[in-house]
Amino acid sequence: MTVHDPIQSMRDVQHFGEEGGVVPVIDLAATSTFLNPEDMEKAFHGEIDGCYLYSRHSNPSVSAFGQKLAALEGMEAALGVSSGMAAISCAIQQAMPTGGHIISSRTVYGGTYALFQNLLPRSGIESSFVEIEDLAAVERAITPATRVIFTETMSNPLLRVSDLRGLSALCKRRGLKLIVDNTFTPVLVTPGKLGADIVVYSCTKYISGASDLIAGAIVGSQEFINSLVDINHGVVMLTGPVMDPRVAHELYLRLDHLPVRMAAHSHAAQYLAEKMRAADIPAIYPGLPIHEHHALLSAQMNPGYGYGGMTAVDCGSVKRAMKLAARLQQEKFGLYAVSLGFSRTLMSCPSVSTSSEIPEAEQKKMNLSPGLLRLSIGFVGNDETLAQRFLKCYREVS
Repeated sequence: MTVHDPIQSMRDVQHFGEEGGVVPVIDLAATSTFLNPEDMEKAFHGEIDGCYLYSRHSNPSVSAFGQKLAALEGMEAALGVSSGMAAISCAIQQAMPTGGHIISSRTVYGGTYALFQNLLPRSGIESSFVEIEDLAAVERAITPATRVIFTETMSNPLLRVSDLRGLSALCKRRGLKLIVDNTFTPVLVTPGKLGADIVVYSCTKYISGASDLIAGAIVGSQEFINSLVDINHGVVMLTGPVMDPRVAHELYLRLDHLPVRMAAHSHAAQYLAEKMRAADIPAIYPGLPIHEHHALLSAQMNPGYGYGGMTAVDCGSVKRAMKLAARLQQEKFGLYAVSLGFSRTLMSCPSVSTSSEIPEAEQKKMNLSPGLLRLSIGFVGNDETLAQRFLKCYREVS
């Protein structure tokens, strides 16, 4: 099997500025001129390609970002949208135009759970949450109305890993679409090469890397991406969560160093996790051989980028997790804030923050401990110094 090389794939995509600059210009125009008025009519009827109509439909800067991201993913096309949640909701609704049933991983981001459980049923889309790593359980959950299986490559916040090849084989056998949220593992894992039909991202996280913008992306076949902006039936076209061209331009430039950043995040997280385990601290990190899904992730990864920047530790209670986070923030180890993928370490207690939309009973089914402290490990700083600060603070609150 040919190994996917994300860096080389991106290097083969190059756009030049209007005057020959090494990067494309930002095209801020909300609408585009048609020198031949008849061409506008043809554009509205989908009879001509290669022209820009209106930025809610397409924009040169957003298109350039999409082409580069699609190359990174080894898929045909991609579309930038306004947020990660816009990416998930639009992908789901476009894939299920007449409603139906979703099988979702039980362990998903709290906003995704709330979307599936509380909002999509208004549109005739129902969801079942299952242990996604149990392929037999997933297959038993399939009904005649099932259209989509949804999962996260690495789950938020428990860092469990999905068997994407196994899920893809099941979807193909049963005529379903596999949608994968790859937000935690860009570059590390290429879901499209493992059989995913559609890949979604919160670009706010690692793809941005600077915690300074909100954005999302949908990656898939050219046909599916075109359908999203169809003027009569496209969910993105008709509901309007488009990506701003300024944001698209920023992300276009940042994609080049995404592989370098992901390797740096992985190196720092691996170092800390190993120090934690050596000190008998119950670190959760897929790069540790003790992790339940270490072998599975190893078999799905692109070589050379490590196991990611996300780790976690169960502190036993919310109070203790917050106390530890407060001490770590005082010691300049990291910042207590939601989100992830920043150059510096971010910490949060998911049970009362990013997973708080999930009812307590469901959190228990997920095995989400109230005291779990999620750590998005940054790459700024000395690994040994930061590890010693963590160990010091952990001992103080024990």
